[in-house]
Amino acid sequence: MDGRWDGLRAEVRATIGELVGSGRETGVQVAAYLHGAPLIEEQAGLADAGTGRPLTADTPIHAVSTGKALTATVVHVLAERGRLDYDLRVAELWPEFARHGKDRITLRHALTHTAGLPALPADITPADFTDWDRMCGLLADATPRWAPGERVAYHAWTWGWLVGEVVRRVTGKPVSQVLAEEVAGPLGLVDELFLGVPEAQLPRLARLEDAGLAALMTYAGENLPNFDAVAPPAVRPDATIGSRPDVLRADVPAVGTMTARGIARMYAALLGPVDGVRLISPGRLAEVSAVAARGTDWVFGAEVTFGLGYAVDADGSFGTAGSGGSLAFAYPELGLTVAALRNRLGAGDGDPMEGLRRLVRDAVAAAHA
Repeated sequence: MDGRWDGLRAEVRATIGELVGSGRETGVQVAAYLHGAPLIEEQAGLADAGTGRPLTADTPIHAVSTGKALTATVVHVLAERGRLDYDLRVAELWPEFARHGKDRITLRHALTHTAGLPALPADITPADFTDWDRMCGLLADATPRWAPGERVAYHAWTWGWLVGEVVRRVTGKPVSQVLAEEVAGPLGLVDELFLGVPEAQLPRLARLEDAGLAALMTYAGENLPNFDAVAPPAVRPDATIGSRPDVLRADVPAVGTMTARGIARMYAALLGPVDGVRLISPGRLAEVSAVAARGTDWVFGAEVTFGLGYAVDADGSFGTAGSGGSLAFAYPELGLTVAALRNRLGAGDGDPMEGLRRLVRDAVAAAHA
């Protein structure tokens, strides 16, 4: 790694050391790439506080919706090869999806959370999530809440099956297999980027802990009128469902499991070549990272901005973040990607992973100026 950045690495190392040493975090990974080369790879703390197993750079962490980027990237790689078009009507590949007026919903609507299908049945269970055909059948039978493109609503769980089934229909393979073959494999990350986690890999995962996220989910269910429609009580995205081996093994492609260095490397290969591997062209990068949908979110009531499968931020970045605080973002103008993951899922704690992202971003931006 370039020695010019030793000071930044030391600052990141000290920051995560303090987070872990103070008991605020159990384990943290931070990674960044700059112009296709590793910039930062730091970690501290424990993967499992119960056994004392240390968190290493290659310890995968279930990072909840940060994993949406894995599924979105699969779509863009397929689109780059001419196998998918963003304006493809989903029902062209998935005929039974056309029921109840859904024939005009496109892949673009699905990617941008504007398909009108954010809700799940109130009695849905984690076991249902392990049955791909059942979940896709529920979506095929669903009636949209509004016309496609009419409004933005975070499709917290349904996004994964909507997009993932399009991938399966066009490739004949589960989306986790396409991720391994077309994204993780070429980048040397087959053991670090997962949708469905293979059984043999489960012992490597960090153990999730709750540090206020479950209480926040309860509060949201009680105070946001549409929250429980999107994340019914039995399947709230928290440490409980993220620790179930059956759910982790299943393809639930709205969430994912990864290392910080793995997801930072994947984003870097969206921006440009990484060890000779570039996932998409510069033109496609500009398209997928541009604002494609903006509005007041139906679930949370806040203004949101989406590109094609990623959030788009005012600081020039695009990426994804997960419940509990993990995140991964790319800065095309800086040639920078940053990931910060933790296994202690917090809420109302000052967002230390966002603080780490800003720390790296600001240092690189200052040098870039």
